[in-house]
Amino acid sequence: MDEEDTRDFNERCAQCSEVNWGLTDAGGFYCRTCHNVIERTREVVSADFVSKSRIQTISKGSRDKKEKDGGFEWYICEGFQLVLKKQAEALAALGVSPQMKDEVLGRFWRHYLQKSKQAYCIRPAANTSTGGESSTDVDSDTDTSSLLHLLSESEEDLQSQSDGSFASSISRLSGSTSVYRGSVDGSIYLKERSKEQLRMTMPMTLSFCYMALLWLREPITLSDLLRFVVEGHIPYLNVFQDFPEKMKLSGPDLRIFCVESWPAYEEVHNKMLELAAFLDLPRFPEVTPSCFLHPDILCMKYLMEANLPDELHAWTCLLVQKLGLGEADFLTLLPAEKATSKVRHDLLAAALIVVVLKLLFLLDDNYEWLLSDFAEERNKNNTEGEPCFELKKWYQVVRSALDVEQKRLDEERAKCQWRSEKPLSYSARQKPKVLHRREVAVSLQTQFGKLAGRVPPAERPKPASFQFQWSEDSPAGTCFHGHSLRAAVDGCSPPRALNPHYWLCTAKLCSPRLCGRLAHYRGVDFPQSYHFVLRLFSFLLRVEPSCIHQEVCVLEHKLFHRKLTRTPRASRGLRKQKKT
Repeated sequence: MDEEDTRDFNERCAQCSEVNWGLTDAGGFYCRTCHNVIERTREVVSADFVSKSRIQTISKGSRDKKEKDGGFEWYICEGFQLVLKKQAEALAALGVSPQMKDEVLGRFWRHYLQKSKQAYCIRPAANTSTGGESSTDVDSDTDTSSLLHLLSESEEDLQSQSDGSFASSISRLSGSTSVYRGSVDGSIYLKERSKEQLRMTMPMTLSFCYMALLWLREPITLSDLLRFVVEGHIPYLNVFQDFPEKMKLSGPDLRIFCVESWPAYEEVHNKMLELAAFLDLPRFPEVTPSCFLHPDILCMKYLMEANLPDELHAWTCLLVQKLGLGEADFLTLLPAEKATSKVRHDLLAAALIVVVLKLLFLLDDNYEWLLSDFAEERNKNNTEGEPCFELKKWYQVVRSALDVEQKRLDEERAKCQWRSEKPLSYSARQKPKVLHRREVAVSLQTQFGKLAGRVPPAERPKPASFQFQWSEDSPAGTCFHGHSLRAAVDGCSPPRALNPHYWLCTAKLCSPRLCGRLAHYRGVDFPQSYHFVLRLFSFLLRVEPSCIHQEVCVLEHKLFHRKLTRTPRASRGLRKQKKT
């Protein structure tokens, strides 16, 4: 092939006077005898392209020159790719399957780049967003392959595409763009885009991770994921300071990658649903009874963490069976159907426990305390066997532990450093001055801390699935796992609750289209015992109490649907009047 392209070039080499030319990768000529490279390039004439189409090659020399000046061209999607890579590595360190990084999350990300036309396509979206000329004006539609095709490709093929995807498929912008002052498309990325492209944000990186965890059915719920983010086990806050030194960040880039608040549960979950629908993902792997995300297993976990009796698990399983919440069709995510896309496994399990507590203890600030007094009397007369569960004593023990943990969490959040430790916006001339100022500031803070007697920060604790540790080895009367529910149920088979009443949190659900929620919550409108139970599970799941309250209202309306929809019968007097 080189002989055909160089046979018309018969000039002798200036060094060895030989005529033995070859072609470099960039299209230039070099002497095969002495390896001398000249500036002449070959002319490309092809009939495969129409007259209106143009090809603009990317010169490697310009990128090398810009690297010497202190930085190179990079795009926002490349920055998010680094963030996803670090988050996947952190999850792998926590024990997640090694398949997540490359086989699941990596392919989700490549499919997103292709669907959003940022890479792996003929006409990247960055070309049309600038309003100027594009470097690949090929008049043809983008041939987008399906996810199943991407999943069938080998890792070597995807890696070879990834190496040159951004350099070959994304067009370079105007030459006036400064490579030292951040990304190429930072200012363009902040502009509003159409919903079809689904612009990437920092909370969406966690949506990608949660979608991959859900695909693999890993024993990490969304609430666990967000808790690990807040505790610092998963990179999220100031993650851009770990970017390579040559990836300079400017104002627009900091607005994209810098976060000023912790991610919200509903935001990450809703973005995950939008991503799954945007990528046209097939049905996720089924959530079977042996899967960690099944409500029976999650209820067992939260009962242990809330220090509640083990016998309550039989009641939650009975409620799951009665309402049909354990079916795979209900628990498995199918992006094409909106009916099954709202299942939040951790919130559902917490709401099941709250409904069971209301069925047995009513939680109206009166009946549960009477049952506690009755259980206390039975425990005095019973010296053998399992003790009866006393809700009053459980409330005192759990409340003291919850207050301590809540205070510790508030202090950690108050001490959180939102500002990056690494100076980011500087030029090569200003870099020594900025680094010197930062060293002086850190030295002064250390000296003032010693004078004030500040305690050095303790080492970050290792991540754990349980936030509260309750075991039989704990002090007497603090673990309620083995306690019995004899004071709240009768001795029939199957056992029935002694409580004949039940109060609904709301008589009618709201319309999500009007107010955005199915139910509203204000702590002053409900009993304090019910409010405390919601507060406990909201702390365990790191969500607002209103989120769990909404799930409780939905379960209540499913459980008492017949009573709520039944029309009252007319009285006999009215019937006689109608007949006459």
